[in-house]
Amino acid sequence: MIHVLAFYLFAILVVSSGALTILSRNPVHSVLWLILAFFNAAGLMVLLGAEFIAMLLVIVYVGAVAVLFLFVVMMLDIDFAELRAGFVSYLPFGLLIALVLLAEIVLGIGLWSAGPIELAQRAAPTAPDVSNIKAIGTLLYTRYIFLFEAAGIVLLVAMIGAIVLTHRTRGGTKGQNIAKQNRRRPQDAVRNINQPMGQGVEL
Repeated sequence: MIHVLAFYLFAILVVSSGALTILSRNPVHSVLWLILAFFNAAGLMVLLGAEFIAMLLVIVYVGAVAVLFLFVVMMLDIDFAELRAGFVSYLPFGLLIALVLLAEIVLGIGLWSAGPIELAQRAAPTAPDVSNIKAIGTLLYTRYIFLFEAAGIVLLVAMIGAIVLTHRTRGGTKGQNIAKQNRRRPQDAVRNINQPMGQGVEL
């Protein structure tokens, strides 16, 4: 009984926070509602026994993607009046997407009511006392170890490329010389001038 109540609680919160993410006029509030939706989706994954996916939702989506969205939205100078003015022009396209999503939901409900999909023959056999995290780790580091290492190499190359592009030499910029700043004396940085009244300062 408690599982059913928890499922409906998480499901209602996911749908509500998702709707508020779309309908909120403030982009910062939209990102916060999106974070709430991710947390409740992680709760649903825990109820389904997929704790690995729940952990990914919290660590990757909430801890990285949603927080990045929040910082970007807060750092940008967004004109909310212009956003509200352009809402009407995008309304037909939004209604079209909403109709497509509604058709997919109806199709999914119809297929679900027709009968469950037999996945027992396609799924890899696992022992009942082995958690799905341990099963995924065993499969990932044995059968797919080379693909996993290749993905790590791709991410490493991307990180090195981002560092190289950030620290490349560009013209017209002033670099920071830490040694020169540390050697600077107070008398070199401050100049006392007995300026006469009514005259400007000559630099």
